[in-house]
Amino acid sequence: MKKLVAAVLTSMMVLSLAGCGKTGIAGAATDWVSEENQVEATKLDDGSYYYEGRIGSTMKTAWFDYSIDSAYYTTDEIGGYAASEGNELVVVELTLKNTFEESVPMYYGDFELEWGNGDDEYTYPITDEIMDDQYPDEYDLKVNETRTGYLVFEAPEGTEDFSIGFVEYYENDTEGNGFWVYFTADEK
Repeated sequence: MKKLVAAVLTSMMVLSLAGCGKTGIAGAATDWVSEENQVEATKLDDGSYYYEGRIGSTMKTAWFDYSIDSAYYTTDEIGGYAASEGNELVVVELTLKNTFEESVPMYYGDFELEWGNGDDEYTYPITDEIMDDQYPDEYDLKVNETRTGYLVFEAPEGTEDFSIGFVEYYENDTEGNGFWVYFTADEK
């Protein structure tokens, strides 16, 4: 329950930043979408965009850029942590760069791992620190800071195809652009 309250409070902090400056990058979509960067944009009926990338693609949100640099899955323990029965651990290397005018509060629930059709098949990162350079539950991404670390998830054993999703949420309870990076994780 405490984590849920913390998630709501952190989301509110991020949303309050959104009202201080940029309102999104939908207008700039054609400035960076390219085959070279492996990013495709689809304009939705509400005027927002759905961005789709691959490993190595740079996803440009209203507050930061991010890329998934690598990913693997394992049924072995990591740092003494074992996946629940029937699950595997999925480790994703994530690079973030703050492009906003202020520090951006980040939270473990900002990114989700999806598989299958994604409807009810998603999870948030494990909050226990089980490996070096794992992103903490909460942190500030300082102005112009670039940070690389790991997110660790549990997913059904035998799953290899995933996506990492991030959606812009604003303080006025509106949803902005959505970003998904699709990949096949290697077994380790």
